[in-house]
Amino acid sequence: MAPDMTQGQSGDRREDQDHPPHHGMSAGEYIATRFTTLRPPMTKPPNPIRLLRSINRTQWAFFMVAFLAWTWDAFDFFTVSLTVAELAETFDKTNTDITWGITLVLMFRSIGSVLFGIASDRYGRKWPFIVNNILFIVLELGTGFSNTYGQFLACRALFGVAMGGLYGNAAATALEDLPEECRGLMSGMLQQGYAFGYLLATAFARALVNTTSHGWRPLFWFGACPPVLIIIFRLLLPETTTYQERAAVRENAEREGETVSSVFLREGKVALRRHWLLLTYLVLLMAGFNFMSHGSQDLYPTMLQNQFSFSPNQVTVTQVVANLGAICGGTVVGFCSQIFGRRLSIIVMCLLGGALMYPYTFVTDQSVAAAAFFEQFCVQGAWGVIPIHLMELSPGAFRTFVVGTSYQLGNLVSSASSTIESSIGERFPLPPKGKVHRYEYGKVICIFMGCVYVYVIILTLIGPEHLNRKLDVAHDTDVREVAGEDAIATIHRRERMGMGLSEEDLEDAAEVRRLREAEKQTQSHHE
Repeated sequence: MAPDMTQGQSGDRREDQDHPPHHGMSAGEYIATRFTTLRPPMTKPPNPIRLLRSINRTQWAFFMVAFLAWTWDAFDFFTVSLTVAELAETFDKTNTDITWGITLVLMFRSIGSVLFGIASDRYGRKWPFIVNNILFIVLELGTGFSNTYGQFLACRALFGVAMGGLYGNAAATALEDLPEECRGLMSGMLQQGYAFGYLLATAFARALVNTTSHGWRPLFWFGACPPVLIIIFRLLLPETTTYQERAAVRENAEREGETVSSVFLREGKVALRRHWLLLTYLVLLMAGFNFMSHGSQDLYPTMLQNQFSFSPNQVTVTQVVANLGAICGGTVVGFCSQIFGRRLSIIVMCLLGGALMYPYTFVTDQSVAAAAFFEQFCVQGAWGVIPIHLMELSPGAFRTFVVGTSYQLGNLVSSASSTIESSIGERFPLPPKGKVHRYEYGKVICIFMGCVYVYVIILTLIGPEHLNRKLDVAHDTDVREVAGEDAIATIHRRERMGMGLSEEDLEDAAEVRRLREAEKQTQSHHE
């Protein structure tokens, strides 16, 4: 009896450790801890070089394919933001009309996140990822060959579906197999694929737009090429280890008479019953974050060109500097969030970003590039925490779905950011220059972003955090409820057998652990 009791107590202790810090609190207790839990854990700063060297080649390959795909997702998105004026001229529409192409992408992304998120959690990370990239190729070419405004909007709407499915899959592929202490740093690096994609789009827009007789179209045609290489890269890689563990739990249940689909649905019911409030919170949080990024970025090139009369070269330089700041911010703050905590890192970046909004939108000469660097350092610094923050809060069995859908539903809520800013900006006309109508977009962006920062700070303050949560199946309380401890133990036994351990070896190791536990209890009793 004693060994069984010890094993049960150990299992209970482990399950308690797997719950988030706020587990079991009443509403009053939870509210009372919102400020005290901001106290940074102040873990010893690890050597970032050592962290990078601790990642094995397979984990690096997973990270790189996810980073490249997320980078090109951003590239494809910003091709429209950077060619608003050219598209408006081609289709004989206003700038506000063209921003509907941006809005539709953001609105339809939530559909893609649901479809591809469920597919990724049910059938694996690999093939939904590949289908995503095939659709990128087809629809980017379609946009480049659009001859009417209606065709352009249709392509962008469908593009939103394809793009919506990528984020959750990329985050899971890149982060779920990584060593625990590496995740903050690598989360920040992953998220900056977004800024890197924006930087590449800015550079290639300058090189390809209006440099041939085809105007803006070569930028979109070029955008269809790199996903071919990304698809080949992903085909060479297996499923992630974490997903294989989950698949093994479902297959074990299948051998006992249940279908894999029925186990998957039971996991969904458990996740929804346990975490519905958390899922609602994540959508609201991601709405604020998406307002923050799109509100500060999408109309900014238009502001520089229209209000400040920047030349194409000046716009390009300012955008490149801003995105270098974004890349630095995401990486640095993502790493620091492992030391200071996720919520505190986000709040500090929002406070600094709010303080920088005035120079970011009111400095009218080229020195605005400095403000742009530090503003985007803060915006993407806060964003650098998001991939791992969402991963740590999400139910394990539906991690891709929850991360992707919360992100994309947030995009849906914030989808009209550029259209709202553009529409309000047109109520503040400036003296025209020749035939060009000019508007005071800077004032609108500044006020809009001030409101967004306040919202994000409040949401982050009242929200939960599960710093350094273990992401494997053995520490997933939802899977434990669905499949039971025995199923998880069986999976781990098979994994160890795969590493060359026999059943006798495993029994001997278990006996040694029991003896050590009994010896510790005896020593504790004598003390």
